[in-house]
Formats: sequence, structure tokens, C-alpha cells
Amino acid sequence: MFQSVELPVWALTLIVGFAAVTFASHFLFPSVRWFFRKRAERAVARLNERLKRPIEPFKLMKRQDQVIRLVYDPQVMEAVRQHARNEGIPPNVAFEKARSYAREIVPGFSTATYFGFAIRLARRLGEGFYDVVVRAEDQSGLDDVAPDDAIVFVMNHRSNMDYVLVTWLAAQHAALSYAVGEWARIWPLKGFIRAMGAYFIRRRYANPLYRAVLARYVQMSVQQGSTQAIFPEGGLSLDGRVGQGRVGLLTYILRGWDADSTRDVVFVPVALSYDRVLEDRLLLAAQASGTRRFRGRPGVALAFVARVLWQKLRGRFHGFGQAAVSYGAPVSLRGYMQANPDADADALGQLLMARIGAAMPVLAVPLAAAALHHLGGRGAWSQLCTASQDLLGPATAVAIPPTDHEDLLRRGLDHLALRGMIRKENNIFRVTPGEEPAIAYYAGSVLQGSQATAPVDDNGRT
Repeated sequence: MFQSVELPVWALTLIVGFAAVTFASHFLFPSVRWFFRKRAERAVARLNERLKRPIEPFKLMKRQDQVIRLVYDPQVMEAVRQHARNEGIPPNVAFEKARSYAREIVPGFSTATYFGFAIRLARRLGEGFYDVVVRAEDQSGLDDVAPDDAIVFVMNHRSNMDYVLVTWLAAQHAALSYAVGEWARIWPLKGFIRAMGAYFIRRRYANPLYRAVLARYVQMSVQQGSTQAIFPEGGLSLDGRVGQGRVGLLTYILRGWDADSTRDVVFVPVALSYDRVLEDRLLLAAQASGTRRFRGRPGVALAFVARVLWQKLRGRFHGFGQAAVSYGAPVSLRGYMQANPDADADALGQLLMARIGAAMPVLAVPLAAAALHHLGGRGAWSQLCTASQDLLGPATAVAIPPTDHEDLLRRGLDHLALRGMIRKENNIFRVTPGEEPAIAYYAGSVLQGSQATAPVDDNGRT
């Protein structure tokens, strides 16, 4: 038993290696995981003391546990059986397909990534590019929402900066869970977005099984009180106006609504506007071509970022003007369904989009562009002042910040002139030839708002 045994070096190496792996997996790794888990739990507890809406346990579940919970949900399992019958395939094949969909949809929220990195990055980007303006009285309305109720931010989509702004501004309230399109399913962005708690959706995918898995995930998130953020337009606005909302996600939420539940769902309309949209040239090109295929080139984007950084280093970067966020009147799903028992997702979507339009903030560049567009592309200062005053009308209250319309107009004209979009000749302001589509694009939000500025009630009437 105690005799010496000769072994080749390679065999001894394997034995020691297997022993080390066994020790690590049974003793070292559990201890390390326990250490970091305790640290993470303490960090989440401190965060929940600061947040007005604590992080839901649903978001803190392991991603694999969420996938299993979703794919074994009774409604998903019924969709699996139906898919197997319709396609004539074995149930286990249909189940694996549902599992792949669940893995694709379910995020992997990381508190360290979201609060330790993403919020700081969002703040730096927002303040670095824009003078961000939000009315404090608008955010105060969120404090009236019961802690157990689910909040769904419903927003217009002007720029990819929308994600940055709303993530930063909502950081004091809760961790947002975004619905993100297929454009973000690229490495390394995919992993980062998942760690932010966002979930991917295929907007044009008509597979009933996929829709069933997605619908059930959205319903489970809302039922657990997870704070959501959705863009009903489904894509960036190509004309600067608030478009027609798609009601896919709203339909899922309504289908999962339980009138007997103690938890309400509160929809918060959010209107976003910019003095300069970073992707404006791409959007104008897409509008002109009649297709939503954006031909953005990474080299151009990197050159743009490098130019901005170089200007900042030299102290010559003056920012892109203002970026404004305005909150519309919230809509309680319980109250809405009690007042409109036969309402569907289309009616709710129209109401929410109308409230977004009514809350649209008026900024300097959109106002100046609207005045020029209203006058046919040219006008003297006095004419522009009169036109801007007429366009504001009842919307003066949503000018951000509240200011004299002449000062707002002057700043907008200066910004347009700096970009070479207009020029002044003999005291007459004229749109630079070829810039007419850009002027119309920036004028869109003001022109649309001037046509419908009356308040909208819970029945969608103005």
C-alpha cells in the first residue's frame, strides 16, 4: 500500500490537473461565488435605498433561470404543442425552437453594468453633446405612482440618443428595460445591451411560436412590476413628426392584464426633441430613397466622434444645442379599462401617441425651421417673429425652457446658420439651396404640434 509507484510525467500532470479542477469546482469556486454574491446583494440593497422604485427580484434572477421559467410557462407550452401540430414536427423539436427564442429574448441584467457604467456613460454623453433640459414638475408626477405598480414609458423615437437620455433621467427612479430591435444584435453591442436589461425583438417576424414566447415574456415582466420603455413607432422618425404607433407590445400587455390584480400598469407618455439629431443626414437620405435601410458607415461615425473630441480638446466644441424631455399625462390601465371596457390596443395606442404629440417640447431650432418653412423658405426678422408666434399659440406653455419666443427664434436661426442650412442676405433669411428637406425635417414637430395642441382626455378626445 505504501510502495512507490512510477508514473510518466504526462500522467502525473493529468492527475494533478484533475485534482486541481475538482478542488476548485467543489471548494474554491463556490467560495468565490458566495463572496461576490454577497457583495452584489449588499450593492443592490444600497441601490434600492436610493431608487424610488427598487430593483424587482424578477430582474435579478439568473438569465438561465428566467429562460427556463419562460419556456416552461403553460401558455408557451401550449404554443409549442400548437406549433408542432401545425408544422408536422415532433414536439421536442418545437420545444427546442421555443427555447432558442427564449434565449434570444431574455436579457441578463447586471446591476454593475447598468448603474456602475451605463448611467455614468449616459450622463457624460448627454451632457457632452447637449444642454439637457427637463421640467422637474413633469418628473414629480412619477412619485404618485404606487411602488407596486408597473410603469411603461411610451416614447417617440427621434434619435439613438433617446436611449441615452431616458436611461440617465430615469436613473433615480428605476432600472429601465428596453425593447430593442434587431439592429443591436451585433458583437460586442449585443452583450452590453443584454446586461443593461434590454430584450431583443424581431419586429417583422410573423412566426406564431416566436410571438407567443415574446408576448409571455413581456406579460411576465409587467406582472412582476418591471419598469419598461417602448418606442411604439418601431423606428426613427424620418420626417421629424410623431408617427403612427404600432401596438404589438401594447397588445401583449392588454392580453396579460388581470383586472382583479392589485398591481396597476401606468403608461407614461414621453416626448423627446433635439436642436440637432445626430443621424439627421442618414434619416433624410432614407426618407428620400423611400426605404428604411440606413447606409451608415462605421468609418464615418468614427470620424465624426474623432472630430468632436478634437474640437473639445481645442475648446471649440459648442455643443449641439438643447435636448429636451417632456412627460405627458400618465394613463392608468385600470382606470382606462374601467372607462373603456371595450377598448383595444389600437385605441390605447392612439391615445398615448396623441399625448406624446401634445407634450412635445418646443426648442429653438425646430421653431426657427418651422417659421422658415411656414414662410416658404425666406423671410425678414419681423415676418419670422410673427410666424413663430402664430405657430407657438397654445404650445407656448411647452416651450422648454419657458422663454420669450424671439430669443428662442434668434438662437434657432444662429444654430441653423452655423450649420450652413440658412444664410442672411440683405436682412432676409433664406434657406440654403438643397437644405429644404432638412428644414422641413426639423420643422416637423412644431408644425405637427401647432395643429393639435389641445389636451387629450382618457377617451382619446381633444
